[in-house]
Amino acid sequence: MESLANLESFVRSAELGGFSAAARRLGLTPAAVSRNVAALEANLKLRLFHRSTRSLTLTEAGERFLISMRDHLEGLQGAIAEISNEHAEPGGVLKVSLPPGLGTGYILPMLPDFMKRYPQVQPEWMFENRQVDLIGEGYDAAIGGGFELASGVMARPLAPAHLVAVASPAYMQGRVPPVDPAGLAGLDGIVMKSINTGRIPLRQMRNAAGEEQPVDLTPRIVVNDPAAMRGAALLGLGVTLLSKPDALAYLDSGELIRLVPSWYVDIGPISIYYANRTLLPLKTRVFVDFVVEAFQRQRLAERFAGSIG
Repeated sequence: MESLANLESFVRSAELGGFSAAARRLGLTPAAVSRNVAALEANLKLRLFHRSTRSLTLTEAGERFLISMRDHLEGLQGAIAEISNEHAEPGGVLKVSLPPGLGTGYILPMLPDFMKRYPQVQPEWMFENRQVDLIGEGYDAAIGGGFELASGVMARPLAPAHLVAVASPAYMQGRVPPVDPAGLAGLDGIVMKSINTGRIPLRQMRNAAGEEQPVDLTPRIVVNDPAAMRGAALLGLGVTLLSKPDALAYLDSGELIRLVPSWYVDIGPISIYYANRTLLPLKTRVFVDFVVEAFQRQRLAERFAGSIG
């Protein structure tokens, strides 16, 4: 009977394209993963991988074995995880990637209740404006928007991701508020250049009636961070497009005002991302459920909707 460790090392190495990536996913060393795969090949009397200094590719026999093995392995691991989790206490390091604004403003305040409920879990939270490689970098979960769903990654929507046009009362003093998105072009724009493309994204605004208009802010200030856009708007330097979560506290306090309030930009949902549900550790499962419940209890989906002026 082949060991589960050998089989899992083979499947993850094949899926991730290397022993090092598989090792990060499994919490092993690359040498240990390599030994497990070599032992599997010896037991099967088959070469499963073509190895070189730069690449690891499946042989024809390896491809057939992967197709036959993948679903059975996940089913076996799921059965083991389910029976093990029945009486287990969630524990261990919980590595999560979060965008700084949403993370510190809304997710971090959930942490005291989460730690009180699950004291054996040790949060390791990274606040960063980037899309992480959830599996390759060893994250248990990530929260954000616009992630490309890689193989083995699932997404659970939490709230809409809507951008709204805002400016400070001081900036708008003496200016006529625009009546539609086209009117925003006559104001000083605070815009963000994409880290990935080096370009300023083109945005399309819509309203509750389903009408759409392009929004063409005239760039007066260019930054690469949402917090900097908000800071410049608070200083009275112009108008900008902020996500509703980033703007909400300042709209409530009156430090910012919303322009063309019936219009918003829809950039897709805010979601929580995690590895395939069958292989989900208990610490990750309870975290996902906790965040989903907190969003529902606090009505964050409604509060983050730019369609609600």
